[in-house]
Amino acid sequence: MPENNDNSRLTAWVRGRVQGVGFRWWTRARALELGLVGWARNTEDGRVEVVAEGPREACVKLLALLRGCDTPGRVDGVVERWSEPRGSLGGFVER
Repeated sequence: MPENNDNSRLTAWVRGRVQGVGFRWWTRARALELGLVGWARNTEDGRVEVVAEGPREACVKLLALLRGCDTPGRVDGVVERWSEPRGSLGGFVER
């Protein structure tokens, strides 16, 4: 199987005006469309943390959407971290 289809875990921290604008709901909808599992939550410092697991190609697409211009609010930057999937997630939820 090609490497880009291996499952991955993406953790992304999104900064900007991303709280109170439907960003977590929007992220959940995009992740479900891509067949990913995980969650999105607000952090105390104003960012949104997104954890998604699934095919690496789908995670890359979600990351591109998070960085895109069609998000609710305003994204000033996204920091990402890639790791091995833990496999303990089901569905995609807003926390």
